[in-house]
Amino acid sequence: MENKINFDGFIQIGICVKDIETAAKTWANLFGVPVPEIHYNPPADDPNLTYRGKPAKYGLKAANVNAGPFVIELFEADENDSTFKEYMDKHGNGVHHLGFAVGDKRDAVVKELEEMGYDMRTVGFYPGGSWTIVDSEDTLGVNLNIKPKA
Repeated sequence: MENKINFDGFIQIGICVKDIETAAKTWANLFGVPVPEIHYNPPADDPNLTYRGKPAKYGLKAANVNAGPFVIELFEADENDSTFKEYMDKHGNGVHHLGFAVGDKRDAVVKELEEMGYDMRTVGFYPGGSWTIVDSEDTLGVNLNIKPKA
């Protein structure tokens, strides 16, 4: 790869769970930190969110456990099609992705990964940033989340 992913950009471990309340309490207890707040994003029409190249509309519960230099992100998917539901249907609880901040190289990294044959599972844009879930389970054992910044 010309635009390599730098280990210094490692920012997150994304984990899909069936019961986010239990998972959040258990992770917090394990690390001796406060139980993270659980946020619910209901299904909404969002032109900045796609799943498998089509507009996405799904609900998601999420919580972040701060783990020093990175974050453990917990996700509980609803019944609508999403990268998180796809993962849960296939694997159950487990590590959905590793996240990397690549700065201004984000578009170049994503393009190179596409050229290497990786599908972009989910692309989302929000004010000041974006996230792209790269479907790399079959070769890497986990998906990648490519972001310009943490």
